[in-house]
Amino acid sequence: MPEWVKRFSLAGRTALVTGASSGIGWAIAEVFADAGADIIGHGRSRQRLDDLSRIVEAKGRRFTAITGDLASPEETADIAARALAASGDRIDILVNSAGVAITGPVVEFQLEDWNRTLAVNLTAPFILAKSLLPGMMARKHGKIINISSQTGVIALEDHAAYASSKGGLNALTKSLMTEAAPHNIQVNAICPTVVLTEMGKELWSSPEKKDPFIAGTPLGRFGEPVEIADMALYLASSASDLVNGAIMMIEGGYSSK
Repeated sequence: MPEWVKRFSLAGRTALVTGASSGIGWAIAEVFADAGADIIGHGRSRQRLDDLSRIVEAKGRRFTAITGDLASPEETADIAARALAASGDRIDILVNSAGVAITGPVVEFQLEDWNRTLAVNLTAPFILAKSLLPGMMARKHGKIINISSQTGVIALEDHAAYASSKGGLNALTKSLMTEAAPHNIQVNAICPTVVLTEMGKELWSSPEKKDPFIAGTPLGRFGEPVEIADMALYLASSASDLVNGAIMMIEGGYSSK
C-alpha cells in the first residue's frame, strides 16, 4: 500500500457520526467506512440507519445504530454513553454532523425555535465532546470534526439562529482545541456552502433565493455531500495531524471575494 494511502486510512478506528441517517452525515459514514473505519451512526430514523448499516457492513465494517434527540441534553449524554459502551469505550473520531436549520426574520422568530437550534447545533456537540474527550486524552489520540457552516462566518438574511449556532460552534472548536491539543487530539470545523442534501434542496429551491447566492459564489454552484465527506476524511486521518483549530471554508470562494 502506498504511503499516502496509509496516511488517509482509518483502519482500526471507530467513528461516532451524528446525523448519519441523511445528508452530509450519511456521506461521511460511507466515506469513513470506505477508508476502513467502524461506524457508530446516530440519527432520527431507525429505518434509514438500518439502510446505512447494510451499506457499511457490505464494505466489511461494523455499524451500530443509535437514535435519540440531540435537542435534549439528557438524551445527548445517553447517546454518548451508548456509543462508548458499543465501542468498548474507544471512540477515535467524533463527527458532529447533525443539525437543524430553522430560518426566518428575527422579529417573527419563535423562542422555542431559537432554543432548539442552539441545543442541536451547539449544545449537543459540546456534550458529546465533553463525554468523549477523557478517553481520547487517556489514549493520546483523537479527532473531533464539527460540521459548521459558512453562515457561521458570513452574514446571511433570515439565519440569525442558525448563524449564531454555527458561529458558536466555530468558537467552541477553537476553545476545545486549546485543551485537547496537548493530548495529541485535533479539533477542527468544516464550514460548507449550501450543500444539496434533502434539507439544502428544500431551503434553497426557489430561483429568487438560489440564483443571487450562486451568482455571488465565484465557483458558481452549491456543494455535494461527498465533497464535505472528503474534507472530513482528511481531518479524520493522520494526514491532517498538524491541522488544529482550523475553520475550513469549503464554499466555492464566496467569503474570499
